[in-house]
Amino acid sequence: MSHINEIMEFNRNFVEKKEYEPFLTSKFPDKRIVVITCMDTRLVELLPKAMNFKNGDVKVIKNAGAIISQPFGSVMRSVLVAIYELNADEVFVVGHLDCGMAALNADRMINSMKERGIPDTVLSTLENSGIKLTKWLRGFSDIKEGIVHTVDVINKHPLLPTNTPVHGMIIDPANGSLELVVNGYDHIY
Repeated sequence: MSHINEIMEFNRNFVEKKEYEPFLTSKFPDKRIVVITCMDTRLVELLPKAMNFKNGDVKVIKNAGAIISQPFGSVMRSVLVAIYELNADEVFVVGHLDCGMAALNADRMINSMKERGIPDTVLSTLENSGIKLTKWLRGFSDIKEGIVHTVDVINKHPLLPTNTPVHGMIIDPANGSLELVVNGYDHIY
């Protein structure tokens, strides 16, 4: 059975049995927090448990490495929507130890793209259009530096309210322990 068939069958039963009821909440985060974290599978259930968050407490934005690489990209837009439209008033950037973005190799990934059918002409067109794939596909060499950089991007954003604390943390995916890297209360303007 394909994943889609399995998911659809499970979902029919889930809805019929009203198993969704324990998860009912509003769209507004009860703790008024937005969390930017990595899409790592080890954090799906661990991060909320380790931070004492339950369904409805926070807005969670996930991407590779918990990185905001574009100050006017979709991740930062989501942070601003959470603040201005959904009443969040605090931001947590939570990276993790053993992150794949620390080992990301742009050349290897580009070769993988070619092996999976992306033609050289597409890659060449992107490069000639000013998109430097080796730069765009790079990660970070140090998780703390990556977290500090993302906190800095958020803090320097011209549309962020100056009284918004932006914290940076690292979680250990082996045991859920948290390390505070940036205390956002120390940097409120």
